[in-house]
Formats: sequence, structure tokens, C-alpha cells
Amino acid sequence: MITKICFVCHGNICRSPMAEFMFKDILRQKGLDDTYLVESRATSTEEIGNPVHYGTVMKLAQYGIVPDGKTAVQLKRSDIEKYDLIIGMDDANIRNIIRIVGADKEHKVRKLLSFSGSERSIADPWYTNDFDETYDDIKEGLDGLCRYLGI
Repeated sequence: MITKICFVCHGNICRSPMAEFMFKDILRQKGLDDTYLVESRATSTEEIGNPVHYGTVMKLAQYGIVPDGKTAVQLKRSDIEKYDLIIGMDDANIRNIIRIVGADKEHKVRKLLSFSGSERSIADPWYTNDFDETYDDIKEGLDGLCRYLGI
């Protein structure tokens, strides 16, 4: 069975693609990339079709991760059925995810840092211009997600 995970942020050009490609890299290193479908989406329409933000591209490149071909895509109502987990970066993302997908009866919608035992939000580097802090927070959340998934 393939586990399907979707990372979500406001525009799908900074935080969620960073999480998507970092997690794909973790899975590749563990030889688990065939057992997971990992994607990312936006809650807004502002960046649809745009490539990953250059700050995210530059930060990922420091670790040999390349988000080639990724463009922003909006979350849709049917995604609640498609994914096993829909993971937002901050409280506003969580509210907007629920607004888009409707009721979360199966508790699929979670905030990334909740997997590390924190309720903090991951700051949007679009505003902070701090891609290092965003990377570190996403890594913390992904480490917790890996523990949660048992990988």
C-alpha cells in the first residue's frame, strides 16, 4: 500500500515544496520512495503555475535537492479523499485547508511541527526572507513525521 502525503502552505512556492522535496529526499535515502506518494499544494490561487521560489531552490541546492518541474497547484476538495495526511505549515493554512476540503472526519489534517510535539508555526520565508529558519523548522517537523510513520 502506498501512503499519500500532501504538504500545504499559502502559495505552494516556498514552505510546502521545501517540505515535499526534503521528505522525498529522506525517503530516497531510506529506499522508501516507492512506498510513498508525496506532493504539495497551495490554499490560495495567487501563485498557481509559478515555479518554486528561488530562495527555496537555493536552500535545497545546499543539500543536493532539486525541485525541478514543480509548479504551484491549489488544493481541492477531493484531496481529502486522495491523501492519507494533509500537512499544513501554520494555523492559517490549517483553517484554509479545512475550508477547502470540508470536514476532516478522519483527522488527516495536521500541522507539520505537531509531529515534533510543538504547536509552533513554520514562518513563511516569503515575508521573513529567512529560508534557513524555515528549513530548520521543516527538518524538525519531518524528523517527527518520520518517527510518527515509523521510518
